[in-house]
Amino acid sequence: MELLKYIFLGFIQGMTETIPVSSSGHLMIFKEIMSVNVDFDTIAILTNFGSLIAIIILFWNDIVKIIKGFLSYLKNKDKESKKEYKYAWMIVLGCIPAGLIGVLVSYFDLFKKIEENIKIVGLSLIITSILLFIIRNFKGKKDDDKVGIKEALIVGCFQILGLFPGISRSGSTIVGGMTQGLKRDTAFKYSFMLYIPMSMAAMTLEIFDLNIDPKLIFHYICSVLVSLIVTLLVTKWFRKIVNNGKLIYFSIYCFIVGLLVILFL
Repeated sequence: MELLKYIFLGFIQGMTETIPVSSSGHLMIFKEIMSVNVDFDTIAILTNFGSLIAIIILFWNDIVKIIKGFLSYLKNKDKESKKEYKYAWMIVLGCIPAGLIGVLVSYFDLFKKIEENIKIVGLSLIITSILLFIIRNFKGKKDDDKVGIKEALIVGCFQILGLFPGISRSGSTIVGGMTQGLKRDTAFKYSFMLYIPMSMAAMTLEIFDLNIDPKLIFHYICSVLVSLIVTLLVTKWFRKIVNNGKLIYFSIYCFIVGLLVILFL
């Protein structure tokens, strides 16, 4: 039964990390309704690592292309690599707003009291629902090469919303991208290009909060593997949902769950 708890939490993380429903919010909800003796903070960090590896695997070809293009342009100034060079800088720029605020939030522990109030998660899910509803029919025309300083900064500012407990990071950044006229798949890709460095940075800050119990190493490994596999499958499915313009389903889900949390938890 103890192992099943860790597998279940890995499943929840994998299911909710990349879709716009807030993985942290869902872990907090299950922490509230499950009477289990589990270190949720440690599990959240470890299962986030599983999700990060999954996203790196999914976008590996894009990552390699961007890095190669960036280095090639630095060395040779060839026009063929200029697009990747610019895109790499737009990733850096898009991470700055949430990166700066994230450091302040972590250093001053600004969300400590908020995280203890499950009602805030419910409210945050409803905010996510509203954001998704607003852009449900948006169809942008801008490709990757049209992601400029303005688009990067605005999406980066939307990413700040994802720091708030219960507001989806992927949802807020995709919404930000689509409000700037990015194509659905362009907004999706850029959202996860920002996710990778932001997740790495967050894990670096959180690593000192890990409280590893040597007796539970196998449980941790299973939880991370489940999170990785489920994240892989769900993210591929989510990409199809975004491209088909069906974000309204997540808007409805977030509204219902948020309302239930406010009323009953």
